[in-house]
Amino acid sequence: MVDLGVEPTAVEPGRVQTRLAITARHGQHTGVVHAGVIAAVADHTMGAAAQTLVPEGHWVLTAEFKVNLLRGAAGEQLECVARVVKPGRQITFTEAEVFAVAGGERRLVATASGTMAVTLA
Repeated sequence: MVDLGVEPTAVEPGRVQTRLAITARHGQHTGVVHAGVIAAVADHTMGAAAQTLVPEGHWVLTAEFKVNLLRGAAGEQLECVARVVKPGRQITFTEAEVFAVAGGERRLVATASGTMAVTLA
């Protein structure tokens, strides 16, 4: 996700926060952030949150995720906060909220949920 520009801003067990500085390459023809970018940020952040709780020698892979786009995202950056709702040995359930930050104001633009499969590395 480095190529997209996603950076972690907080990491703790079961919770990760990331940010993405919005540039022209993240936009669509209407000037708002493309839905695929929002989905990728949410998926990446949920996977990272799940990864904080798996044993050493294991990875998480996205088995399924859903994104609810609530409004167009415009501004200086996206912030995503993801948390593990239910960890498990084989499957972990996560949720995320994505915010657009413009002029110091933070607006919820999307919510997401994800199911992560726990696998051997």
